[in-house]
Amino acid sequence: MQTNTMMPETELIKEQDLLEFIKKGLEEDVREGDHTSLACISLESRSRARLIFKDTGVVAGVELARRIFEYVDETAQFIQLIADGESVNFGDEVFHVECNSQALLKAERLLLNSMQRMSGIATLSNRFAFEVEDLPVKILDTRKTTPLIRFLEKWAVRIGGCENYRDGLYDWIMIKDNHIDACGSITAAINKANDYLKKNNLDLGITIEVRNLMELHEVLEVGKVTRIMLDNFDFPILREAVQIVNGKFETEASGGVNINTVRKIAQTGVDFVSVGALTHSAQSLDMSLKVMK
Repeated sequence: MQTNTMMPETELIKEQDLLEFIKKGLEEDVREGDHTSLACISLESRSRARLIFKDTGVVAGVELARRIFEYVDETAQFIQLIADGESVNFGDEVFHVECNSQALLKAERLLLNSMQRMSGIATLSNRFAFEVEDLPVKILDTRKTTPLIRFLEKWAVRIGGCENYRDGLYDWIMIKDNHIDACGSITAAINKANDYLKKNNLDLGITIEVRNLMELHEVLEVGKVTRIMLDNFDFPILREAVQIVNGKFETEASGGVNINTVRKIAQTGVDFVSVGALTHSAQSLDMSLKVMK
C-alpha cells in the first residue's frame, strides 16, 4: 500500500464549511442534549480516550477529529499519533484526547462516522493511485458524492493520493451527452459555451464528452475546448482516439473504470482518468473511540 505523506491540505477547506458541518452534525445527533451523559456523568468530569483502528487502510479525518474536539471543548488536549494519509493496521492507535467527559461523548459519533467514511475513500483512492503511480496520468474524482459533505469526501480523495476534478457545476464547463442532445450538436454546444464564458467574463475550463470517433473528429474540427472526455471507449478505440488527438487537447477517459481496468486505461496514454467509484463505492473502515480507564 502506498503511503501519502503530504499534508492534508486543510488550506483547501473553507473554514465556514468546516464549522457549519460540525455545528449541524452535532445538532442532528444531540439537539437539546445528550440525555444519557447528562444523567450518568457529572458536568466537571474529564476523560482520556484513544481512537483504535479495527481495519487496514489509509487513515483520513484526523485533522477533522481535532477540530471537532476543539469545538465541543476548547480545553481539549489532542495528541496525534498517526497523521492523515498514513497507512494503518488493525489495532493501531491514531490519536489520544483528553477533555470534558460529556463533550467527549457528544463528539464521538460525529467524528467516528466522518472518519470511517473519509478513511474508506482515502483507502480506495490510494489503491487507484498505486495502480498507476509509474504512469504519467492523474486519477480524478467526480461529483458522485454524498450531498452536503462533498468537501469532506474530496478532502479524503486528496489524502488518498488522487486529485479533485471540479467542485461543482459552478467551476468548470463540462458538456456531456445530455447537453449535446438538448443543444442540438457538439459544434453548437461548444460555440455556445465559449460565447457564454466571454459574455460573462468567466475563465473556466471546458470539457466535451464524446461517445465515438465520429464525435471526436467533430470536436477536433471545432476546437475551443480544454479537454476531451472519451466516454466508455473500448481499449483499442481509446488508444486510437488518444493518438488522433495527438496532444492538441487534454484527454480524459471515463465510464466503468474499476481497480482492475484503471491501469490498462492509463496505458493508452490518456492524461486523466475520472473515477466515480472513489466516492460512490468506497467502503467505510471500522474504528472505535475508547475511554482509557
